[in-house]
Amino acid sequence: MSKYRKISSALISVFNKDGLAPIVEELKRLGVTIYSTGGTQKHIEKLGVDVVPVETLTDYPSILGGRVKTLHPKVFGGILSRRDCEEDQTQMAEYDIPYIDLVIVDLYPFEETVTSGAEAEAIIEKIDIGGIALIRGAAKNHKDVVIVPSMDDYNTLLEMLRANDGETSLEERRSLAARAFRTSSHYDTMIEQYMLSTTVNPQLLDTLNLSVPEVKTLRYGENPHQAGRFFGGLEEILKQLHGKELSYNNLLDVDAAVSLMEEFKNDNPTFAIMKHNNACGIATRDNLAEAYARALEGDPVSAFGGVLIANRTIDIATAEKIHTLFCEVVIAPDFDDDALEMLKGKKNRILLERQDGSLPNSTVRTALNGFLVQERDNTIETAADLTCVTNATSDKSAMADMIFAMKLAKHTKSNTIVFARDGQLLASGTGQTSRVDALKQAVEKASGLGLSLEGSSMASDAFFPFADCVTLAAEAGIKHVIQPGGSINDQKSIDACNELGLAMHTTGVRHFRH
Repeated sequence: MSKYRKISSALISVFNKDGLAPIVEELKRLGVTIYSTGGTQKHIEKLGVDVVPVETLTDYPSILGGRVKTLHPKVFGGILSRRDCEEDQTQMAEYDIPYIDLVIVDLYPFEETVTSGAEAEAIIEKIDIGGIALIRGAAKNHKDVVIVPSMDDYNTLLEMLRANDGETSLEERRSLAARAFRTSSHYDTMIEQYMLSTTVNPQLLDTLNLSVPEVKTLRYGENPHQAGRFFGGLEEILKQLHGKELSYNNLLDVDAAVSLMEEFKNDNPTFAIMKHNNACGIATRDNLAEAYARALEGDPVSAFGGVLIANRTIDIATAEKIHTLFCEVVIAPDFDDDALEMLKGKKNRILLERQDGSLPNSTVRTALNGFLVQERDNTIETAADLTCVTNATSDKSAMADMIFAMKLAKHTKSNTIVFARDGQLLASGTGQTSRVDALKQAVEKASGLGLSLEGSSMASDAFFPFADCVTLAAEAGIKHVIQPGGSINDQKSIDACNELGLAMHTTGVRHFRH
C-alpha cells in the first residue's frame, strides 16, 4: 500500500473564514469535491467554487439552532471508513456513503468568548460539539484522512497540496493528527477550567490538566548551555516598552518582583529592588523618588544588575535617579513620557508596564517525575491579626513596620529574617539552613552598610524553636518581633523578650518559601 493518499473530497466547517480562500481555490484546481455547511458553505459559494451542502448527504437540515449539522453516519462514515477494510467498503456501498479524504475545521472561539466577559449562556453556546467530533474522527483515521484542526494549520495544508498535487504522505497526516489531538485537548481543558471557575464548591483536582499553547522561545535557560521556553500569555501581565528580550532568569526575577509588589499595590508610593528572586531593597515613602532612594540605600551593591519595580507611575524625578544605576529591568504600572524617554537611553534596559491581568490562584512546579500544585499564599496579616505575647507592646508605627517586614519575609527564601524600620528594608538573611544563620547574615549585612538596627522590627517566616534568635536580635538593637508562633518552645522566646525588653507579636500564620 502506498503511503501517499490522493485527496478527492473534502469537508470544510469553520467558524473563522479568514485565510480560507487560497485553500478553496487550490482544492478547485485539484478537482476536489467540497462538502460544507451553513456559513462556510455560503462563503465558499461567494468565492465562485462549487460546494455540496452536507444536508444533501444527511437528508437533514441544520437543526436545534445550528447545534446539529454534521453529526450523522453519512458524514462520519465517510471520515472513519478504513480504506483497506473489506467490511467497511461493503457497508460504504450499501449505505451510499461518500468518502471524505480531507477535513478542515476551525472551532467556535470558546476561549475568546470567555475572555470577552460574555454571559454564561453565550459562553456555553460556543462549546463546539460537531467540530470536535470531526477533528477526533479524522485524526483517528489519519492513515487515510487529512485533518486540519485550526486556521493556524492552513499554510501547512497549502504547502502539502501544492507540493504533491493533492497527495499526502502518512508522515504528514500523522503530524497533523498529533496537532489535531493537541487542539482537541486544549479546547477541552479550557472548557474544564471555565466550568470549575463557575462551580460554587469545586472539588480538589484529581488530574492535573495543563494546556498553554502560547510559547516564547528564550535565548537560553538558567545557563547558556540549557534551552529555555516560556509558556503563557505574558502580555496579560506585562507589556514590554523597550529593551532586549527577556531571559529565563529575568522572568524568574520579574515574577518575584510582581508577586512582591502585589502586597503593596494599594499602599503609599513603594519601590523595590530584586536580586535572585529576593528583595535587596524596598521602601515606602510619600513620593516615589524618595522611596527609590531609600530602597537603594538598603543594598546598593546588590542592586547592580537588579530588577526594579514600583507601585506608582515612574516620573522624571525617579527616572533621573534610576538612570544612574545599571539595572536589567524596570517595572511600573505606567511611565511619564519624559521618564520613559530617559530610561530608554540604555538600549538593553528592559522596561515593562504592569497590565491589569491577575496572577493565578495556584502555583505549579516540577518535583521528581511529577508536579507540586498549591494555592498561592495570599494571606498577609494586619494589625488586627497580631497577638502581643510579651509585657512590652508596640506603638502604631512599630506595628506598621512589623507588618511591612512580614510582607517581605513572605516573599523571601526560607529560612529568612527581615529587619525593617520606618517603612524601609534594612537587611535580610535569606535562604539559610538555620534561622540563627539567617539572623547573623542580616545583622552582618546591616553593619556592613552602616545601617543602625536600633529600635527596628524583625520578622521571621516561621517560629523560633529556641531563644537564641531573640537574644541575638536584642544585642543588635531590635525592639519589636513578629513571628508565627506555634513552637512547643514559644515560652522560651517570650521569656527572653520579657527579660530583654522586646515586644513580640505572633500571627499564627507561617510563610515558608522554598
